[in-house]
Amino acid sequence: MNVSRPALLLTSLLLAGAVQAQAPAPADKQHPWQAAPPRLTAEAYFTNLKDGDRIETPYLLKFGLSGGWGLAPIAQPGRAKSGHHHLLVNRDLPLNFKQALPFNEQYIHFGKGQMETALTLEPGTYTLRMLLADQKHLPHFVYSKPATITVTKKNPTDPKTLSVKGLALGLDGPVTKTPFRVQFHASALNVAHEAQKIPETGHFRLTVTPANGKTGAAVLDFREGQTEVWLAPPAGSYSLKLELLDNLEPARPMVDAVSASVRVE
Repeated sequence: MNVSRPALLLTSLLLAGAVQAQAPAPADKQHPWQAAPPRLTAEAYFTNLKDGDRIETPYLLKFGLSGGWGLAPIAQPGRAKSGHHHLLVNRDLPLNFKQALPFNEQYIHFGKGQMETALTLEPGTYTLRMLLADQKHLPHFVYSKPATITVTKKNPTDPKTLSVKGLALGLDGPVTKTPFRVQFHASALNVAHEAQKIPETGHFRLTVTPANGKTGAAVLDFREGQTEVWLAPPAGSYSLKLELLDNLEPARPMVDAVSASVRVE
């Protein structure tokens, strides 16, 4: 049967449209309420320690990661913009970022996707810094400013008792203006890319629900191991719910969810 050129073209367009319609949407398509981070550069940072602090040990030190970067344990290759945390103790940033970081007491690796560690330093003054690196322990240009701290006392507390399974939401306050940052934290749990399919790891999900009920909730899945987000929803009051979903069974929370409220002016 002879088919004219216009008919062939129309058939091709219809087929292409059908294929396009069946294609799934991107897994992490950005919600309109998500905002770009105000800083152009990403950093690994301390969420509960700053330069000049005086602490007693053992001390539960917590980590953050900005700029859309995510945690990826070393058990499987991660995607772009991912890595695992390292704590540098009395060490400057490496001069050669193409050389793997060493394993010793001054370069502490968190290759399972951890977001915290118990410091057990003896009394004295220390300079601490965070640094992100890839599966081969090659550093990324994602790091913190140095924090010089003083350990005033070492207590007999068992460091293992400091970390209890659970989640936490970090906000600057109950009232804020846009854009504002929401930090996620997982204690005694490991965070990873969902695609890595590593047992005993999870990824965060944040549900943002308007109090007025006029619009639906925003459900934000951070399948690439991200541990914070910047938001810019319309003015109003919102409830936030944070979950950590199992990377092998994404419908299963790994621990109880936590909630917080915020009013946007």
